[in-house]
Amino acid sequence: MTGRAMDPLPSPAVAAAAEAEADEEADPPATGPRTSQVTERWDLDPGRMQMPQGNPLLLSYTLQELLARDTVQVELIPEKKGLFLKHVEYEVSSQRFKSSVYRRYNDFVVFHEVLLHKFPYRMVPALPPKRVLGADREFIEGRRRALKRFINLVARHPPFSEDVLLKLFLSFSGSDVQHKLKEAAQCVGDEFTNCKLAARAKDFLPADIQTQFAMSRELIRNVYNSFYKLRDRAERIASRAIDNAADLLIFGKELSALGSDTTPLPSWAALHLSTWGSLKQALKGLSVEFALLADKAAQQGKKEENDVVEKLNLFLDLLQSYKDLCERHEKGVLHKHQRALHKYGLMKRQMMSAAHGREPESVEQLESRIVEQENVIQTMELRNYFSLYCLHQETQLVHVYLPLTSHILGAFVNSQIQGHKEMSKVWNDLKPKLSCLFAGPHSVLTPPRSPQEDGVCPH
Repeated sequence: MTGRAMDPLPSPAVAAAAEAEADEEADPPATGPRTSQVTERWDLDPGRMQMPQGNPLLLSYTLQELLARDTVQVELIPEKKGLFLKHVEYEVSSQRFKSSVYRRYNDFVVFHEVLLHKFPYRMVPALPPKRVLGADREFIEGRRRALKRFINLVARHPPFSEDVLLKLFLSFSGSDVQHKLKEAAQCVGDEFTNCKLAARAKDFLPADIQTQFAMSRELIRNVYNSFYKLRDRAERIASRAIDNAADLLIFGKELSALGSDTTPLPSWAALHLSTWGSLKQALKGLSVEFALLADKAAQQGKKEENDVVEKLNLFLDLLQSYKDLCERHEKGVLHKHQRALHKYGLMKRQMMSAAHGREPESVEQLESRIVEQENVIQTMELRNYFSLYCLHQETQLVHVYLPLTSHILGAFVNSQIQGHKEMSKVWNDLKPKLSCLFAGPHSVLTPPRSPQEDGVCPH
């Protein structure tokens, strides 16, 4: 990658997009009117999300400012052809642009490719995998949630939020958004070629930038590992609440079925006819309370999925994009810089050998190649420093998101308090209705006594 204008998208990216296109869009696009609430103006407000005055390396955003930047909803619009689900379409609605457009998974793929090509030194979140053979509703819903997290992280990222690519994706209502995105990406170079500070990025970096980079990478790796485990536990807790709801519902239905049993009472049990009748009547009415308990448990589970698990997944997606960025830095611009230096050294040795052999033409050609290679090395050095410059800013951005931890824990605690409070109320309302189930001597209704009340040692 050099300082020249952007080349066309690399063939692997085009091939991947084409493969996804064949996989996801075998049928022609659905017909019917598609509306958008925005006009076709692509100029963005330059006054928004500007860099702070002073050192441009420093960011001054708060989590609230980033979250308020935009909220994007991604909803499923399944379209059926015959008896089988052929493809899935999404309605993508942006609060900021007041827009509502329709997108396929392939559109997300192309948007991701051009975004990564234009911003190779920024945190570009990964996309969920494309549809696998026999994808079920659970897979489709999981991918919808992942696409929603992806587009919200992008829409709130400072450089991305002011780029034409984002506005195109969120508000262009034409029939070929993929072509429009590729066209917009190829008209200009990447961020390095367009940033006025790129050539001076080294001047803003601290002297120990490499040490800071290594420390930050290790910290984020540890944070990611811990939050990954927290997410797994939160998923299990939410899943148990939903399973508990199903068990309570079945429990209540079985009590109701027992109370509705019409099997005649045998003659030898006629003495207890009234007792069994009273018990059946009481059992039959308990299904309502257990259905309510099941509903409360299901609500708690769903709330924890949406407010706790999804926020943890959002934070994990961000941390993973930072880890990917670090890897791109090491395997990309830094590796290219080292290869360029190695090639330069080989050329110098070749020139010395050619000069010793007194071959003027060879020496002249090598000198020209060396000058060209020196320019390549200079460009790669500038890109390396600009990559570190961006990494420094992206590290700050991750730390801006760290207070999301308190939001997640607060949502978890509130869900537990509210859920247990509501279920406790239903249990307390249920208890008086059990009185007719506890028949004592002389037909006096008493609840069962504990072992301690009966003078029995618990051991």
